[in-house]
Amino acid sequence: MRDALGAVGSVLVLGGSSEIGAAIAGELARPRSAVVILAGRDDSRMGAAAETVRAVGAGRVETMAFDADDPGSHEQVMADAAGRAGQDIDVVVIAFGLLGDQCADEAGGPGAVRLATTNYVGAVSAGLAAARLLKKQGHGAIVALSSVAGERVRRANFIYGSSKAGMDGFFQGLGDSMAGTGVHVMVVRPGFVRTKMTEGLPDAPMATTPDAVARATVKGLQNGRQMVWVPAQLRLVFAVFRHLPRPIWRRVPA
Repeated sequence: MRDALGAVGSVLVLGGSSEIGAAIAGELARPRSAVVILAGRDDSRMGAAAETVRAVGAGRVETMAFDADDPGSHEQVMADAAGRAGQDIDVVVIAFGLLGDQCADEAGGPGAVRLATTNYVGAVSAGLAAARLLKKQGHGAIVALSSVAGERVRRANFIYGSSKAGMDGFFQGLGDSMAGTGVHVMVVRPGFVRTKMTEGLPDAPMATTPDAVARATVKGLQNGRQMVWVPAQLRLVFAVFRHLPRPIWRRVPA
């Protein structure tokens, strides 16, 4: 439960090895040394993330199994996470996702379907399971890590971008459906974030860091925002981009 100053007592990160998810959890947990549950598939990477979260001031940090591609398990994951926390879950961070390989995935094979399954189907299932738990509690927030790539899908990464566009739209609708329930949903749209997942890729303009995304996320929650862009200037950039004629948009560089 949030205290009088808005600090949280517990955080669940779905996608527990995510650098951005861990940064958000640490930023949220610091004021009250909150309980953090990291849920994911990679035990070794989650262990490293747990150490990072502890180092910045979280209290008890636990890891548990979660598979975005197994929707049938998501309801039980939420119940188990609440049990491990020993209290209501104040914030659920939807932090999992695949970047994919556009060229390889276009050429064939299972990559495109796997990416869409994780990024969209998994997010829908996990988001609804989280919303049901928080609605039953009567309070809580869901933070959904989207991407500017979903605001207007580019030729260079249309498989990833389309999955994020669908996920983004779902969480906006989920937020509307939760009005009056005590559950707040906030979509976070970062630009290019320097993480291990993007290592080796050239920086895009206005590239940012997990810590910057975390600070903007916490500020957005404190202000009751429904949408956060990181950095904030990207909102103005995409206000222009979304209205470019398609023949011009096709020529936007990768």
